[in-house]
Amino acid sequence: MRAFLLLLLLMAVCFVAGALLAYPAYLIVHPLNEGWPFHRVAARVATLLLVIGIVVLVRHLHVTNRADWGFGVPRTQFLRTFALALVLGLISILPIVAFLFGLDLRAIKAGVAIDLETLSIAAGGGLLSGLVVAVTEESFLRGAMFTAIARESGQRAAILLTALIYAAVHFLSRVHIPHESVDWASGFELLAGTFATFAHPAAFIDSFLALAAVGVLLGLLRARTGSIAACIGLHAGWVCIISVVRELSGRAPEGRWSFLVGDYDGVVGLLVLAWTIIISAVYWFITRRGAKSGVSSTLTAG
Repeated sequence: MRAFLLLLLLMAVCFVAGALLAYPAYLIVHPLNEGWPFHRVAARVATLLLVIGIVVLVRHLHVTNRADWGFGVPRTQFLRTFALALVLGLISILPIVAFLFGLDLRAIKAGVAIDLETLSIAAGGGLLSGLVVAVTEESFLRGAMFTAIARESGQRAAILLTALIYAAVHFLSRVHIPHESVDWASGFELLAGTFATFAHPAAFIDSFLALAAVGVLLGLLRARTGSIAACIGLHAGWVCIISVVRELSGRAPEGRWSFLVGDYDGVVGLLVLAWTIIISAVYWFITRRGAKSGVSSTLTAG
């Protein structure tokens, strides 16, 4: 648990330090480009501090080589696994899309023509977004932090704790503070607003559980395969399709089946939770005997 607690401490320190430094940074940056809003400057400061902190943390936890970060398998095998998982990710979420439209939970936006050009542009943007998000999140969560936690507390703890962090960060709110209202206290006002969602857990618990289940599935993939190739592929495929759906459609008015989707993004909710549990159970069942015995030794190697 030490690695997990150190991660939480690092995040807390970076958020508070970012709140303290946000206003001085804004005073320096705003005259250079008045188009940069306060929340964006504050976010960049906090991100920079977090990146520096992560570098220090992973070195402290001796997460130093390719295998520790989830890239330990041969390149050809990594790319093949990634490609297969990407295809499976794209395919496996299609039933969700079918239910969303079949149950009138989403509707095509007015004025949007569903043709090859529109789909190609949306898919290209979604895939790029999916790859960036997947590589970034999986490298740190299912790569470095999974290794660090598994060494101390075992793979089950690593799967669960990285899934909780993965789910939680999706509910950090965006707060905008106009230029004329920015002062020394604005950083902490922004910080309070960032975590405001967590004051009302009932409003997002369905989406949180769905994302946590996705995190568990990704952690299970990491444990079974010994790398993050499949995690990146599946994650990118799901983000791609969700991006396309959100780009071309909007949430339909409240109806009989509206409880199946959460307010987080109009897609992730109880429907995704149920489907992810089914996929995870099937994957666990078909791989439980074929799990490589060498995975544990790889994760526990100093």
